[in-house]
Amino acid sequence: MKRLGGGDRSQAVAIWLWLTAALVFAMVVVGGVTRLTGSGLSITEWKPIMGALPPMNAADWAEAFEKYKAIPQYQQVNAGMTMGEFQGIFFWEWFHRLLGRLIGVVFALPFVVFLVMRKLPRRLIGRCAVLLALGGLQGLIGWWMVTSGLSERVDVAPERLATHLGLALLIFMGLIWTGLEAWNGEERSRSPGGWSRGAAILLGAVFLQCLLGGLVAGAKAGFVYTDWPMMSGGFLPPVDWGKGALAFLHDQALVQFNHRIWAYALLLGGTVYAVQAWRWRLAQGLGAAAFAVAIALWLQAALGVVTLIHAVPLWLGALHQAGAALVLATATVNLWMVRRSQPRLFTSGPRSRGL
Repeated sequence: MKRLGGGDRSQAVAIWLWLTAALVFAMVVVGGVTRLTGSGLSITEWKPIMGALPPMNAADWAEAFEKYKAIPQYQQVNAGMTMGEFQGIFFWEWFHRLLGRLIGVVFALPFVVFLVMRKLPRRLIGRCAVLLALGGLQGLIGWWMVTSGLSERVDVAPERLATHLGLALLIFMGLIWTGLEAWNGEERSRSPGGWSRGAAILLGAVFLQCLLGGLVAGAKAGFVYTDWPMMSGGFLPPVDWGKGALAFLHDQALVQFNHRIWAYALLLGGTVYAVQAWRWRLAQGLGAAAFAVAIALWLQAALGVVTLIHAVPLWLGALHQAGAALVLATATVNLWMVRRSQPRLFTSGPRSRGL
């Protein structure tokens, strides 16, 4: 195969991609803090270039504050807020957007340099270009999300928040996967299709749970029904079905219920997958990777319960969002390892000793 100068693999490219993934991880956590502090609507304009600088003097701060006072969130939720309080929430939204700009620079500039120096494996050029395009789209999705709370709502629409979070996590997964490809070179073999499908289903289930968590966050459902394992003393509190299909996106009881039930399904599925992977020992390390996913799922579930029963304090809420990204990263690496493994062949099923 004809390749650009760097050949089939490049550790420098892998490190660059993983560094960008680390920044995206930080962006996801800061986004959670921005949401929990109610800061997401404090900047009412989208200025991709000039907005990199915060207000620089008293007049600029007064202008920004007046624009915030014109939206429903201030009028219905934060009326009477002081300038100091406004500056506090402004900081988190500005820092969140600044991280987004930094990620764009950290990804785009080395991408061009690697291309010019012919150090980027040819098979990864298209993938990196797609990741760059998704990063640009993420900025647009972020503003689309913010606009939902500037005129008729006092917060952003849950489905738009979940879309924004979901795209960030897709980029995060893509960076991790492409980094593994750059570090290890082109794929030489594959594991049995059934195991690859199982690992892919598990990853998809984790991603779906992250989206359901985004709906919980957007609907502020974590602040209600804070008992566990019941919800307000029952299995499922009354749902406002008058909202129709929108109940699955906006009803606080239903979105939290869905998040809980899917967590239970994930715990069961992830545990069964780990036990089976360990028994079959497809390749060296796969059993440990599967158990790493299962352990991450159990720790994240426990953290979710603790976060819920304490009514989502800032530090626990941020930690829970960070945990979701880490579980997703673990499941991503597991799928990559399964697809890359050289399977051990058996004639009589799983090994008879041990699990």
